[in-house]
Parts: sequence; C-alpha cells; structure tokens
Amino acid sequence: MRRLLWGLALVPVLALAACSAPAPVLDGDLAQQPEGASGRGEEVAGQGRRFLIATANPLASAAGQQILLAGGSALDAAIAVQMVLTLVEPQSSGIGGGGFLMHWDGQQVQAWDGRETAPAAADETMFLAAEGRPVPFAEAVRGGRAVATPAVLKMLEAAHREHGRLPWARLFEPAIALADEGFLLSPRLHTLLMGAPGLRGDPRARRYFFAGDGQPWPVGHRLKNPALAAVFRAIATQGGDALYRGPIAADIVARVRGHAVPGRLSEADLAAYQPRQREALCADWHVQQRAYRVCGFPPPSSGQLAVMQILGMLAQRPEASVLPPSATPGVPGAAWLHVYTEAARLAFADRALYVADPDFGPVPPGGYAALLQPAYLAQRAALIGPRALAEAPAGRPA
Repeated sequence: MRRLLWGLALVPVLALAACSAPAPVLDGDLAQQPEGASGRGEEVAGQGRRFLIATANPLASAAGQQILLAGGSALDAAIAVQMVLTLVEPQSSGIGGGGFLMHWDGQQVQAWDGRETAPAAADETMFLAAEGRPVPFAEAVRGGRAVATPAVLKMLEAAHREHGRLPWARLFEPAIALADEGFLLSPRLHTLLMGAPGLRGDPRARRYFFAGDGQPWPVGHRLKNPALAAVFRAIATQGGDALYRGPIAADIVARVRGHAVPGRLSEADLAAYQPRQREALCADWHVQQRAYRVCGFPPPSSGQLAVMQILGMLAQRPEASVLPPSATPGVPGAAWLHVYTEAARLAFADRALYVADPDFGPVPPGGYAALLQPAYLAQRAALIGPRALAEAPAGRPA
C-alpha cells in the first residue's frame, strides 16, 4: 500500500438494497437502539504481507483484498469494501448514508467529510408531535423524515480523483458479482431482522428480507439483489451523478416523500450535495518514553477529541499511564478502571458542551485544540479523586 492508510466510519440513512457469530437472544427492545448487538465472532480475511483490511463482513474484506492485489490503492480498496457493505450490511452502512474518511499517503493527512446533510426544507418542527412534544425515538427513526441527503458516494468519488489507481468502474465489480449471484445471509443481519418488525410493513422490504411466513430468511440463505446490481452498474459507468441526478434520484425522493411518514428530501438536495475536506485534528501522545502523533477527524466528529482527552488525562496520572498487573493478565484492576472511567466522564462532559457541527455551532474558546492542551488536561485530571465525582463538570479551556 506504500504506507497508505484509510479509515471509514459510515452512518446508514436508507438501504438501497456481517459478522459471523452465533445469534444470541436480544435483551430489551431493539427498536430503541440505533443498532443492536448480535454477538461477537472472529474472522481472518483480507490479510497480506503489506496490508491489513478490517471490515464488518468477510465478503467486504475479500473485495478490498482483491482490489489491492490487482494494484489498487488503499482508497480503491475502501471504495470496493463500501460497495459490498451496501449489499451485505444494509442495516449499518451503504451508499444511502454518510461517512468520514481519514487518508494518509506518508506525507499528507486528509480528512474527507462525507457526512449526510439534512434536507433544505428541514426545520425544528420535523420531529415534534402536533402538541409540540418530541416524537419517541422508535417512531422518529422510521419513515421518510429520518432520511437525509446521501453523501458517502460523492465523498469517495472525490477522494478517488486524487488517490485512485484503478479505474472507477473496476471497483464496483466485486459488489456487482455478489448482488447478481447472491450472498449468504449473515447471523448478524438475521438477528437484526428479527428485531425490525417495521420492515415487514414495507412490501419491497418484506419480499427481499422475509420468507412467506413473515420470518426473516434463515442464516445462510442466498440473497440476490439484481436491482442494486443495476444501480451499481449505472454508478460504475456514469459516476456518482447516476445516484444524485436522474431516474434513481427521482425514485429515492418519490419513496421518501411517498412514505406513510413522509420526509422532506428533494431532488435539489441530492443534486446540490458536495463533499468537503476539513483540517485533520492532530495531537501528541507520550507514553512510556515514546511519543506518537495521533491524527483523527475533527468536529462534527467527536472521536478524536474524546479519545485524546482521555489519554491525555491518563498520562497526567502515573498510576493510570500504563495498564497495571492484575490477577487476570490483560484485564485492568479496579483502581485503573476508576481513573479511566472518571477521565471518560470528564471528556464526555466537554463533548456535550463544546463539540458540535462547526458549521452551525460555536467553536470553544481557543479552538478545538485548546481542549487538548497539556495544561488544560492536567487541570481536568486533578479533579479525579479516590471517589467518583457526583457530577462530571465541563471544563473552561483557555
């Protein structure tokens, strides 16, 4: 890969239609969670002497491996992976959603923002009931009003123009073949379908995901999706505009607006969407006499800030700077976990107050980097005592 690294975090919006693990019994109402847990399994796929691929489904890892072995870049592999995930993991990620991409070529770090955007007609009343009360989550998340402007495809296309090696169309071949020939339903997808009764009310989704008795197809059932294969072929030959303009865009909008709970997405929203680049957020991390430069995505993502704040506070506490020995190797003891938990609470207090979309919310005094200054983190770490804080307060950066 010539030291090319990529990371992709994707958020589902609509499925244009997992991991191998036994399907456990789900606790609680799955509809109350953005995405429920379905157990854990170990897979080894997409590993080579000069690369490693980690995805949510071994079929996606295999697609990325295929592209790398054909001479593609890491970015090429990421695109092939995302197309396969659209097919095999529609509950979690896909070209109907959005994502952030971190890209490093050994010299330059880039942060590509492909997060979905609200329709231009969205306003503060969208998720309020007639009497002005917020609509319950399980009700709000279903239907057209929860659909935003798809974004990840445009972002990947823009990044490919800079960092792609193989032709755009070549990257869609693994996903097209799987959609045409079929893929085996994973335990994860089966488990989540068991907890998604709302899908049965949609005739198209019912025909695709469920058997005649209304139960999800069993694990290992071969699912074919020729309609998605046709969409992939159009995008492969016409570029991203095949999804954002023309008949596919019109069909997306018609289904969103024609839903029993209609949304406000328009063809103009799709045609106007443009990805953007943001400045990566980088910070130094010192541990055990070694120094690391850690770069991550800036707001509107909060991961880099929260993780580096936690690590920075732990570094201020010698007893928590390294994982201490315990009765079980590799498992932290209670003292270390206490310091870590308090540091996480303090980081999330800052997150709740300061970290928002900088296009719409204020940036904290001194900028986001002020939340990572050693003096500020030392001040925050000093709040951690032998007992849990009654309430973890947000700080005041310089």
